[in-house]
Amino acid sequence: MSTSSTNLGKVAVLMGGTSAERDISIMSGSGVLQALQSRGVNAHAFDPKERDLGDLKRDGFDRCFIALHGRFGEDGTVQGALELMGMPYTGSGVMASSIAIDKTMTKRIWRAEGLSTPAWQQVDSVQATQAAFKALGAPMIVKPAREGSTIGLTKVMDIAQCEAAYQAAAQHDPQVLCEQFIAGDEVTVPVLGSGANAQALPVIRIVAPGGNYDYQNKYFNDDTQYLVPCGLPAGEEAAIQALVLKAYSALGCRGWARADVMIDAKTRQPYLLEINTAPGMTGHSLVPMSAKASGVAYDELCVRLLQSATLDQTKA
Repeated sequence: MSTSSTNLGKVAVLMGGTSAERDISIMSGSGVLQALQSRGVNAHAFDPKERDLGDLKRDGFDRCFIALHGRFGEDGTVQGALELMGMPYTGSGVMASSIAIDKTMTKRIWRAEGLSTPAWQQVDSVQATQAAFKALGAPMIVKPAREGSTIGLTKVMDIAQCEAAYQAAAQHDPQVLCEQFIAGDEVTVPVLGSGANAQALPVIRIVAPGGNYDYQNKYFNDDTQYLVPCGLPAGEEAAIQALVLKAYSALGCRGWARADVMIDAKTRQPYLLEINTAPGMTGHSLVPMSAKASGVAYDELCVRLLQSATLDQTKA
């Protein structure tokens, strides 16, 4: 794809917003903004928490790079508003965004498509969480169904921890997901492109201190190791990339995304955890890291993503 930036018009980099991931979004958006400006793009920061989205039209913007994370940014709401304005934007459309933010709905679709994902139960009370623990066994992951960045996530080892784990997740989302824990290698796989042209980038294997890839280790700890090349057998890496492409396609994703996968240490079976349709673009983020390993620099990646901006609906 040509990466000329002369015909991209006035660009809004949407960052910040109102979700629990606001701070990370500002870090992502600031990186994207600097990269686009360095390539001669007429790009400007735009924070939907501080400004009305209608200003995008009034101020003459032509397209948007969505660097928002979490709800009201990655969940189809902003995408729907931009559709109504007829303003092309990066990443997945309304339906894929709204499904992917909801881990339960995502897993239902993957399961229906025959794709492997850990066993789970959605719960709405402490009692239901305790019942899920009895059914799923230890360890069990408890997390909000519609948050990212491991916010509100607890690894439950015994039933006495269920109440605190449920409360920690429920303060972020009334929909709480209990999920079977898969012990083994943790990997992530970015995807770029749409339809038949979608391509899985190199797999990144994540080795966090103590095996705990939490919010702090994800964004602020330099001790977490990101291995790319991932060190997995070539056939295993290719199989994981193929699985992720199927997962991406099943949800109708486009533009780009990043899927998180656990590999069972005993069986080597990969299990899909979730897919992020507006992945991080910070200094610790994994899509730029994987892209770099395939020969695509950060600023080049940002321009390519911006060039892919489009709409679900084109005006008649």
